[in-house]
Amino acid sequence: MAEAKENGVVRIADDVVAVIAGIAASETNGIAGMSGGITEGLARRVSGKNVQKGVQVEVGEFEAAIDLRVIVLYGTKIDETCRALQENVKEAVESMTGLRVVEVNVKVEGVEFPREEKEHLPEVNRVK
Repeated sequence: MAEAKENGVVRIADDVVAVIAGIAASETNGIAGMSGGITEGLARRVSGKNVQKGVQVEVGEFEAAIDLRVIVLYGTKIDETCRALQENVKEAVESMTGLRVVEVNVKVEGVEFPREEKEHLPEVNRVK
């Protein structure tokens, strides 16, 4: 975004928009995390400083388009969760940057099971 001001020009970097979108996404109910991509059929979960992983943005002078790759929690309604995600990301980016978000595309790349269910799975020792 470039805005002519009396004191100069303000530009918002793609990475800034990506971080805002990533944080808003991670705060959405039903989203387990962002996905760094598919490797050998498994989505790699990304968190912490890598919050912009799984987020791709295209920023113009007045508008932005955002693509998200996410992992959802098992048991959530994916369509409802993704619609809430789109709204949260759009609202956060627009309110913080002044850019108009023209689209938020979501690709669900994985499902995360609750930790309790993981803990109850029997441990299998293949070798001794």
